[in-house]
Amino acid sequence: MQIRVFNYNTLDRIYMFEAHCDYIRCVAVHPTQPFILTSSDDMLIKLWDWDRKWMCCQVFEGHTHYVMQIVFNPKDNNQFASASLDRTIKVWQLGSKTPNFTLEGHEKGVNCIDYYNGGDKPYLISGADDQLVKIWDYQNKTCVQTLEGHVQNVTCVCFHPELPVILTGSEDGTVRVWHSNTYRLENTLHYGMERVWCISGQPGSNNVALGYDEGSIIIKLGQEEPAMSMDSGGKIMLARHSDVQQANLKVLGETEIQDGEKLPLGVKDMGSCEIYPQTIQHSPNGRFVVVCGDGEYIIYTAMVLRNKSFGSAQEFVWAHDSSQYATREGNSVVKIFKNFKEKKTFKPDFGADGIFGGFLLGVSSNTGLAFYDWESSHLIRRVEILPKHIFWSDSGELLCIATEESFFVLRYLTERVSAAQESTEMLPEDGIEDAFEVLGEVQEVVKTGLWVGDCFIYTNSINRLNYYVGGEIITIAHLDRTMYLLGYIPKNNRLYLGDKELNITSYSLLLSVLEYETAVMRKDFNTADSVLPTIPMEQRTRVAHFLEKQGFRQQALAVSTDPEHKFELALQLGELRTAHELALEATVRKSFMLVYAVCNVS
Repeated sequence: MQIRVFNYNTLDRIYMFEAHCDYIRCVAVHPTQPFILTSSDDMLIKLWDWDRKWMCCQVFEGHTHYVMQIVFNPKDNNQFASASLDRTIKVWQLGSKTPNFTLEGHEKGVNCIDYYNGGDKPYLISGADDQLVKIWDYQNKTCVQTLEGHVQNVTCVCFHPELPVILTGSEDGTVRVWHSNTYRLENTLHYGMERVWCISGQPGSNNVALGYDEGSIIIKLGQEEPAMSMDSGGKIMLARHSDVQQANLKVLGETEIQDGEKLPLGVKDMGSCEIYPQTIQHSPNGRFVVVCGDGEYIIYTAMVLRNKSFGSAQEFVWAHDSSQYATREGNSVVKIFKNFKEKKTFKPDFGADGIFGGFLLGVSSNTGLAFYDWESSHLIRRVEILPKHIFWSDSGELLCIATEESFFVLRYLTERVSAAQESTEMLPEDGIEDAFEVLGEVQEVVKTGLWVGDCFIYTNSINRLNYYVGGEIITIAHLDRTMYLLGYIPKNNRLYLGDKELNITSYSLLLSVLEYETAVMRKDFNTADSVLPTIPMEQRTRVAHFLEKQGFRQQALAVSTDPEHKFELALQLGELRTAHELALEATVRKSFMLVYAVCNVS
């Protein structure tokens, strides 16, 4: 029956007073004013002002049973709602003794309420001892939906502050997760900790705290990866809740950019999306952008977010040719579209648990991965590997298949595939055997990746930004948090990454170095020699080490600027005259440094 006030820094109790003559059920703190509301089994709601020595400013009477919960309206802080065991919800205004209106519909006592935080719906949710959850439109004073499923009293309800979900808890021990737009039951959580008493969503995050008879637990809902995509020109599309925004790297102009620092990008609102975006993905030519979520997809024009096409799909992928894309419905049906019209529907022989875009259409199942031709939908090759991601190079010659434990780099042999398709011989069940050549396997977990020439750039599970070329792994940066690759802009010589808070950062990566290493891997030394003059001197030794590891020591000797490295290479090549000259230069240099040091001491 008492209110106790504590300083949460010192833990000292600074005030205490008796607020009601029966048990207090709820305390609600006003978001801006020095007020608190309390509700009690004495059927009263009271308003207290802490700036006026906790004086009771107002008493709200009207309920005829225990008042179980009170909640301020986030859109109008002078309005609040109350839930009571008299089976009603009442909406009140500060300064008025009588309720604005009463919502009736539950058949038993109402235990809990919550307001919807978004600006698009004037909704209130309630849970009661009739085992039902009701969503109310408090402007029209009508019940818009009833959620059924709990088998005991509903004790707590919550509109998640960030995600399009409703969470409800019950004495049946379950927390149920419902979609706040479709009202579909998405999940039922049961942690075996007896009855659920409270649910709280953390603003600004996907975290939810759950309180039970036997303890509390914090869970994370949804995905970590942000809904972001960048086209080849530096336009970035991103989603904040249902709102789609655009940022443009061109506005940075000649601004000096530091590696790893947040870019000062302004964003412009493109409009609201009809579905909650879980992923955003540009088409390869950048003209379109697809938003996926809630089992649906919408293709927009990228410039003005005009709806071009839409449909149902668990997954959506683009082909390398932007006029084609594929969708997956359920675990068995794949549809291929061309110019926004359905071209073919087929059921892969081994099922379809996932699909992957690129030069070939990849379809994964619990037994492996199958590649299909986009035009004919004929099987090209099936391999026993379970992929998480597939990344194709722009040329279509190279691809990376990332699994839970490692990644494979393969070469796609177009000529052999064409020859096999033109042959009159019957193809084996698993397709064309030599369609791919394995170039290497690396025991690292790829989180996100992209190709620049023959260099595969990726972020890994320990937050390193690396690239792989010719069997070598080169670390670009150690990241201080999980980041997701957006793209590479050659003329800027920079990689761009985003994080879950939708911040954009970048890292320098010289295109000339990547082009040189790509040419070396192709043994095209004429191109390599033409690129070499554009590589800064401070990068030459690193390039020389790369040449050495590929077995090209003669070229490494010509490129390296490190005397010690050149000396070692000369010895390995048997070029003793060069080694002797380098040794003499080193001796002279050391002698000069010694004389210089002695002079300074003197």
